[in-house]
Amino acid sequence: MKSLRIAISLGLLAIATVALAQTSAQKSFDQLKTLTGSWEGKDSEGQPLRVSFRDTARGSVLMSEIQKEGHEAMVSMISMIHLDGPNRLLLTHYCTEGNQPRMAATTSPDGKTITFDFFDATNLATPDAAHAQRLIFTIVDANHHTEAWTFAAGPGKETKTEEFFELHRK
Repeated sequence: MKSLRIAISLGLLAIATVALAQTSAQKSFDQLKTLTGSWEGKDSEGQPLRVSFRDTARGSVLMSEIQKEGHEAMVSMISMIHLDGPNRLLLTHYCTEGNQPRMAATTSPDGKTITFDFFDATNLATPDAAHAQRLIFTIVDANHHTEAWTFAAGPGKETKTEEFFELHRK
């Protein structure tokens, strides 16, 4: 009887451990949610920019808004990050190019670098039209992170351009 109770206890412990285990996608999403708030910094050209993150849809989506001075006016772009089931983390970027690239995440073993890679887009005129291809978030600490963006530049231009944002919590 005692061995039966021990076996049942061990079984319940194993079930509880599996139930509490988070997938890599869930851990990455939780890590990105720590960015909630206002950030400021500079882009690759040393120009100031602001980035804000906020939870929406009862915490099931993280919205990022990038605001920076453009050549003619303030430029604003939105990215929405969410889980697609327990094992996949997605980002949709609402770009000033008028298209919406979608990217799926992979995470570094230490969990501090989350890389989103392009897999498709809506409103992409042609496969070689300008669009975001990759975004790498590196969370340095609670008050510092970087964003490295890679873009397909579009027909007749360089094949890729890159933007690097170094940000600190406001």
